[in-house]
Amino acid sequence: MPPALSLIIGLAVLTLGAELLVRGASALALRLGLTPLVVGLTVVAFGTSAPELVVSLQAAQRGSAEIAVGNVVGSNLCNLALILGICALIRPLTTNRAVIWREVPILIGATLVTTAVLANGYISAMEGMGLATGLFIYTAVTIRQARQDPDQNLGTDVPAAMGLPLAITFTLLGLVGLLYGSDLFVAGAVELARLWGWSEAMIGLTIVAIGTSLPELAISVVAVKKGENDVAIGNVVGSSLFNLLGILGAAAIAAGGIVVTLQPFDLGMLVVITLALWPLVQTGHRIDRREGGALLFAYLAYAAWLFTARYA
Repeated sequence: MPPALSLIIGLAVLTLGAELLVRGASALALRLGLTPLVVGLTVVAFGTSAPELVVSLQAAQRGSAEIAVGNVVGSNLCNLALILGICALIRPLTTNRAVIWREVPILIGATLVTTAVLANGYISAMEGMGLATGLFIYTAVTIRQARQDPDQNLGTDVPAAMGLPLAITFTLLGLVGLLYGSDLFVAGAVELARLWGWSEAMIGLTIVAIGTSLPELAISVVAVKKGENDVAIGNVVGSSLFNLLGILGAAAIAAGGIVVTLQPFDLGMLVVITLALWPLVQTGHRIDRREGGALLFAYLAYAAWLFTARYA
């Protein structure tokens, strides 16, 4: 199969698999007695990041762990600059207190810690376990706080319930779709890198990152058009945090350690964009169209730099 076709089909199967898994697993969790709030903060939150997770694990198992690192950094740049920028251009994004005083500061802290680890040029399996533990603690604390304040909107949207046989079918089909789709997607990405003379890190930063971020883009754009700003922002911030702690941690564990070949400018760009969120959400508690345009321009400028100054 041509690598471009493998990439496209793999992405389509990945996206469908993630959707089926979220719907099926959410229904199963609800039938097991979990509250919609807990389901939204766990099954839905993790399920929407499933494409990035399985692609990164697949890459690590294939000996192409640099794709996983590039995917994490590139996906977060897509989330925070490309997706938030597009959403703010569609409609200014108002932010609630939880995003301003808890979610964004936690994301900034996780970004600084992760980039410090990556800047050393190597992330060990032990460091990966530390990142994954951080995600577990964050999730547990978030669930506890949500139960104490059930009226707070944390930016999650739980699919409707369904019958048990259908829920099991959806879950199994979703898992199969994720595994098969990720295999096709990574195989296509690795072959394209070889044919085009790109590094695996470059493929991870661009094609893989944009491809696996498409579900977040679709969810956020639909939410903004419905006026559900909290869902859009919560989806982007939550996904970015999961990428840094969960996906990078899991990839490092699976690969037994990863040699990092990203340039300092890649990591610096991630830090700058993440830090920029703080003043953006502080000014008027919203991200307006002008600020959204600035985020989008920053992403496009970075992409242009990747393809010209660095890899021309």
